[in-house]
Amino acid sequence: MLAIKEPLCEAVFGAIISKIFCILFFVNREELLDCIALDANIRFGKPCIKGTRVTVKDILEWLSSGMSIPEILEDYPLLKEKHIYAALTFAAKREELTRIAVAV
Repeated sequence: MLAIKEPLCEAVFGAIISKIFCILFFVNREELLDCIALDANIRFGKPCIKGTRVTVKDILEWLSSGMSIPEILEDYPLLKEKHIYAALTFAAKREELTRIAVAV
């Protein structure tokens, strides 16, 4: 068994495993992305889990700080495990769109 001692490494490793789980068990990425809403009147238009004020950034920060998915779900009972995977999927999709502009 792989032993991970640093909390940040554990969170990142957990996020990667979550992403793999998401790909394997949630066939339709669009279904997960439907859990995310952008509304100018909620959290200044940041992407949030529908029906909550929890942002994708909040979830990513909790994971990167070392919180486990069960800990997040315990602290925020409105969230479901699917919402955590939705946040990871949204972040991964946004990362796919990131490009560096090169001056010519």
